[in-house]
Amino acid sequence: MRPKAKALPHAIRLSPTSYLVLGLIGLRGASTPYDLKRAVSRSVSYFWPFPHSQLYGEPERLVEAGLLSRKDESGGRHRKVYTLTKDGRRALQAWVKTPPGEIFEMRDIAVLQLFFSEFMSDDDLVTLALNQGKLYRERLATYQDIANAAGETHVKRRRMASVHLGIAMMKACITFWDDIAKNPPVP
Repeated sequence: MRPKAKALPHAIRLSPTSYLVLGLIGLRGASTPYDLKRAVSRSVSYFWPFPHSQLYGEPERLVEAGLLSRKDESGGRHRKVYTLTKDGRRALQAWVKTPPGEIFEMRDIAVLQLFFSEFMSDDDLVTLALNQGKLYRERLATYQDIANAAGETHVKRRRMASVHLGIAMMKACITFWDDIAKNPPVP
C-alpha cells in the first residue's frame, strides 16, 4: 500500500519537475530559477533529462499552491527568490517516501537501431557498437570525475549513490556494446 500524501493547501497535481524544484530548493536553500537551472545542469540532468525551461514557470505554480514562498528583489535584476515552505517540505518528504512502482524507461536510439540491425551489414553494426562504447566510456569518465570531486562525505553519501548507479550502468553498457562489436549477432 502506498501512503497517502497530505492534501495540499491549494490542491494541484505535482509532477516530477515539481518535486525536482522542491528538492533542489530544500537542498540549496533560497534559489532563483537560474540557480535551479545551474544546479540541474551539474547534477540530475545526467540521469533525468527534461526541458530546463520548466524551471522558470514551475516555482510560481508551487508558490500558488503554498509549497514555496517568493521574495522579489527590489534592486538590481529584480530576481525572484524562492524558499521551501513547511507544506513544501512535507510534500517533498511524502514523495520521497513513496516508491514509484515502476522502473526506468530506456529510450536508446542505438538499441532501436540494433533491433532493426538486419537491415545493416556486420561492419555497420560493429561501427554502431564501437561508437556506443566510446560514448559510454566518455560518460563513465564524467561520472567518475563527479564521484572523485565530490568525495564521500556523510552528507553527500546518499546523493552520490545515484552517481554510483550511473557508473555501474555505464560499465554494463560498455560490456554489452563491446560484446556486440566483437561478436555481432548473426542475422
